[in-house]
Amino acid sequence: MLGLSQGEAEAFRTDFGTFAHRHQRPPAQAHGGRDWMTWLILGGRGAGKTRAGAEWVRKLALADGKARIALIGETEHEVRSVMVEGVSGLMAVHRRDEKVQWFPTRRRLEWENGAVAEIFSAENHEALRGPQFSAAWCDELAKWRHAEATFDMLQFGLRLGHRPRQVVTTTPRPIALLKRLIGDPATAVTRAGTVANAGNLAPAFVEHIVARYGGTRLGRQEIDGEIIEERNDALWTRAGLEGCRVAAAPPLMRIVVAVDPPASARKGADACGIVACGRAEDGTIYVLEDATASRLTPQGWATKAVALWRRLEADVLVAEVNQGGDMVKAVIGKADPEVPVEAMHATRGKYFRAEPVSQLYEQGRVKHAGAFPALEDEMCDFGLDGLSSGRSPDRLDALVWAVSALTFAARGRPRVRGL
Repeated sequence: MLGLSQGEAEAFRTDFGTFAHRHQRPPAQAHGGRDWMTWLILGGRGAGKTRAGAEWVRKLALADGKARIALIGETEHEVRSVMVEGVSGLMAVHRRDEKVQWFPTRRRLEWENGAVAEIFSAENHEALRGPQFSAAWCDELAKWRHAEATFDMLQFGLRLGHRPRQVVTTTPRPIALLKRLIGDPATAVTRAGTVANAGNLAPAFVEHIVARYGGTRLGRQEIDGEIIEERNDALWTRAGLEGCRVAAAPPLMRIVVAVDPPASARKGADACGIVACGRAEDGTIYVLEDATASRLTPQGWATKAVALWRRLEADVLVAEVNQGGDMVKAVIGKADPEVPVEAMHATRGKYFRAEPVSQLYEQGRVKHAGAFPALEDEMCDFGLDGLSSGRSPDRLDALVWAVSALTFAARGRPRVRGL
């Protein structure tokens, strides 16, 4: 850098405090309002979790010659290759003048001031029985084979110093231990997706990974760093939906736009479910778009549904009319009198209407042409109570009407035009 010596330039380049993202900076307090014991960094691939963990250990060791630190990963190989020797690991984040030595055969790092870090594997949690620590860095905890046993054993060893602390860096998975940590008032949580650290990643990687996996279950977990839950009584599973995903729909014989209108537009009211589906020549149904919207006036949701109908050159607009059937038709007719509207009457509960549609999914007769995260969340969180996350499943209702209209109702004449 212009005007700086080599040493000064290196010091500036390695000044993590200047360039760190917010999610990489140690928080002041836990969410319970007190000093944190656990700092949980949840992030997507490449979000900078490893760098944050390494920098925290570096700063701690350089400031405290009495520090005794545990480094724990999925396997001993992962600890060495990622946490210690990796491009964002401990050996890489230290400046030349910060004396730290790595002794692989002893599985130990030593700083000139006397601080020590030892490496451990989650495959051998018994190795943590006996040693004492003032701090710990746990990497990719959600992948640990013996997560509960290893983490519990570590807690008994965190007993040195005035305030023992631990940092956990991981891409999240819906495991019980991670959920407990998030709910612990002594835990501070920071989150970030892959794109938050895009400036330090290859542009081609970010573009490719987001284009291919964005919105999918895998992408939401590995890119966005979300915890994707499963519900035991759900009619759909995440894995099942991933298996029915395709890049695009083939030429379609018939397309419908389904509307599940809300009872009102007031704050807290149900959303207006708007979902488009089409049927291919072989009978397979393709989900094309989820245009569900909240807090719209009747004229607002009708206009949006009609716009989707026109853009997709759909054949018919189907609408659930149990609540104000004539009003629903009138509102859509006001938005566009040329739109053919097919009224759908609900004679059974939501769960029993959805069940035959879920069976079509199991038979491979329904595909998702792309990713629909909000819709798929409702599907995987919809069970016997007829609710999704405690709310009416408006997107799912519209999906059920659309698939039913293309499968169980009269099929109508084939389309002349393609999509």
